Amino acid sequence: MRRHRKSLWASGILSMTAAVCCGLVFTAAAAVLSAALIYYVMGEMGLSKAFAGFSLGAGACIGAYIYGKYRRRWGLFGGSLCGAIMYAVIAAAGVILLGEPAGIKKLLLLTICGAAGGVAGVNSKRPKGLMDQ
Repeated sequence: MRRHRKSLWASGILSMTAAVCCGLVFTAAAAVLSAALIYYVMGEMGLSKAFAGFSLGAGACIGAYIYGKYRRRWGLFGGSLCGAIMYAVIAAAGVILLGEPAGIKKLLLLTICGAAGGVAGVNSKRPKGLMDQ
């Protein structure tokens, strides 16, 4: 008989940590792909800020979408919080590596994209293997 263990997504802190990590990994992957696209295909750095903004927004949206999809409640708040935590991690890395924190526009971008991803995740189809919480 199968034992009923608590899901990772039942705990708010663990689920937020997993979603933020997924969002940061997706952000890094999108940044590497956009940098390769700029370097090898385009050859000019004119749109680098747009590609960086797209990478950040897509990463926040994906991380919050995962949070909302598996958590199944509080999509707007959870997505916004996911984006804000991603901003805190990016700002801390900026302070450590560059000596200056990230700008406030990044917080706004990550929070709005995270909120949109969280709402989309909550309203998406229920995952098949999700245990009831």
